[in-house]
Amino acid sequence: SDKKSSHKIRHKETPRVHHIKTKEETPMYTFHDLADIIAKLRSADGCPWDKAQTYESMKPCLADEVQEVCDAIDNHDMDNLCEELGDVLFLLLFNCQIAKEQGAFTIDDVIDGISRKMIRRHPHVFGDGKAETPEECLKLWNAIKAREKAERP
Repeated sequence: SDKKSSHKIRHKETPRVHHIKTKEETPMYTFHDLADIIAKLRSADGCPWDKAQTYESMKPCLADEVQEVCDAIDNHDMDNLCEELGDVLFLLLFNCQIAKEQGAFTIDDVIDGISRKMIRRHPHVFGDGKAETPEECLKLWNAIKAREKAERP
């Protein structure tokens, strides 16, 4: 069964010009450049393959790329890890672009949600909670997670 998202786009993104810089124009591409590249790939004048993709069609790609990250970690191959993390980041942003096109959520919503979760689940860092060992941190994390799950509708 399809589970409808309860997320609504909460952040109004600042419109950006979708000029994709050439390698001569920039010494290094940024996160926003990558988001613009993905938007261009899925635009009316973008790539037919990229425009045809869905969450479902991208699942095997995401699973493969996550496995390649794990393999790079196992092999202690930092150059390959950097490349594979880039592939996973691309796929995460790609899925966020699909969601944005559907009006479900944006990358800003994803970043806001995970930031709020990390702050909530680390009261020993961002509040007055107490956890001094990794084991105490995990116990606190799990307790907060269980409480949050119980509070969900």
